Amino acid sequence: MPDSPSDLSPSPNPGESKSSGDSKSARAAALSAEGLDPITPAWDWRLWRIFLRGTFLPTFQYRVRGLDTLPDGPALFLANHQSFLDPLCIGLAMDRPISFVARDGLFDVPVLRWALHRAMTMPIRQQSAAGSIRTPIARLRRGFYVGLFPEGERTLTGKLNPLRPGFASLLRRADAPIVPVGIAGAYEAWPRRQMLPRPGRIRVVYGEPVRFDDLLQRGRETELIEAVTAEVSAVVDEAAAWRARSYRRGV
Repeated sequence: MPDSPSDLSPSPNPGESKSSGDSKSARAAALSAEGLDPITPAWDWRLWRIFLRGTFLPTFQYRVRGLDTLPDGPALFLANHQSFLDPLCIGLAMDRPISFVARDGLFDVPVLRWALHRAMTMPIRQQSAAGSIRTPIARLRRGFYVGLFPEGERTLTGKLNPLRPGFASLLRRADAPIVPVGIAGAYEAWPRRQMLPRPGRIRVVYGEPVRFDDLLQRGRETELIEAVTAEVSAVVDEAAAWRARSYRRGV
């Protein structure tokens, strides 16, 4: 799965407020026309998920914790970005679909484009984030899980990079909590400069849903980023510690 775009912050649009009602209706109609369901994945993705789970479990000794804390309604999943494996690491354990944000260039490859669409992935044009952000907002408003890697790119070192502020635009426009996600082991299995993945041991921790409504006002982006960084760092550390213990115990 691709790197997230570096920034999702929309630029001001003077005509947006004038037609906001029409825009909401149009977005809802477009989603309905796509046949998307925030609770039930596409049938072909469900089949692929069975195959991928069967591959991930033995190849990466894949384990997750925290599924019981996930909200019934919409949520914005913010995770560290270690590898191309990360979207699968987050989504495979869930029964519900999760719509990830990816740069639009990946949709130029026909086979990959089909797979990304079936997995409900949303293209983002980095040169025109203002228009591209409407789809993630619409999906959150319809009750979807939306996934984003706020570092903006895969890590080169395995460590968490500074978060970029684009996710704040989504939170301001959609009433949804954040779910911090920590991934450990995906970097070792498939680091950025390696051609293909290798067997490893991957652990994923879903944190408790959290809201930062008081930090969404413009001018408080630094505080918001610090608060979200603390949440993501905590689950990353928990996943890394869990993975380290598994090696010591041999399981």
